[in-house]
Amino acid sequence: MKAFVLTQYKKPLQQIDVPEPELGDRDVLVDVKAAGLNQLDEKIRLGEFKQILPYKLPQVLGHDVAGVVLQVGAKVRSFKPGDEVFARPGNDGIGTFAERIAVAEEDLAIKPATISMDEAGSLPLVALTAWQALVERGSVRPGQKVLIHAGAGGVGSIAIQLAKYLGATVATTVSAGNKDFARDLGADVVIDYRTEDFAESLHDYDLVLDSLGGENLERSLTVLKPGGKVIGIAGPPDAAFARQLGANALLRGVMTLFSSGVRRKAKRLGVTYEFLFMQASGKQLREIAGLIDAGDIKPVVGRVVPFDQTSEVLAALEKGGVRGKTVVSHL
Repeated sequence: MKAFVLTQYKKPLQQIDVPEPELGDRDVLVDVKAAGLNQLDEKIRLGEFKQILPYKLPQVLGHDVAGVVLQVGAKVRSFKPGDEVFARPGNDGIGTFAERIAVAEEDLAIKPATISMDEAGSLPLVALTAWQALVERGSVRPGQKVLIHAGAGGVGSIAIQLAKYLGATVATTVSAGNKDFARDLGADVVIDYRTEDFAESLHDYDLVLDSLGGENLERSLTVLKPGGKVIGIAGPPDAAFARQLGANALLRGVMTLFSSGVRRKAKRLGVTYEFLFMQASGKQLREIAGLIDAGDIKPVVGRVVPFDQTSEVLAALEKGGVRGKTVVSHL
């Protein structure tokens, strides 16, 4: 089958023929109809995650999938051939930039009935990230105030909607051209990051979801009320993440060092910082699917491209300019 494969870090993905997926007893073989493109794929391609995600090359990339079940393993009970499904495969099972993929049953969910395959393919990674940040880690409740950076992006556009569903007052940062778009998603306070300073205008927030890192992350600490929390998805990684990975002592020490500056500043301000690297979860995707079919969350697909353009479109992803997600379609 055809797939887009990382053969060397910092080089473009190569479209080549690869063996058919091996189907384990608890795996589901999916005919890929759509696959979302994520910054994570590009960071892996550039070698930025070699230490924490040490893939053995060549490696098929791709972290989002929507498609149709072709076959199930001997012990699979939740799915059958013909089911329309979506998933973010686990870190050891990625490879959605391909014609077919075997996905662990526990990572898979039935596709929301009210949306297209392309829309479903855009969702798993960003929706799970938003869910794990706001529901699992943030415990967002009605009446709280949440700041979501990059509200027009893949994670941000879903996180705004989820935070509003949870009852929060939502602020976001976007470019001037996306202010109305962010308001339509549900944002109550919309800040043009090019001309306005969010750290001056926002105060007493309960939670910040930061997807930018660096100075933006550190300044986000200052908008929190005492006891508030910044959840960062762009880093730096922390000791808790190192434990989650099962990293060795050296790597745990390095990650602790990387995040020491921002954690010290957070402590001085009476707030906390946590790094989030989302985990695959079919159970959470089922809950998200329910919100989508109820109309509480809508996928945001800014661009759909054919499968054979995967490599060049991925390499151009960091230039931005697309609202929500870019999706590779096999339809």
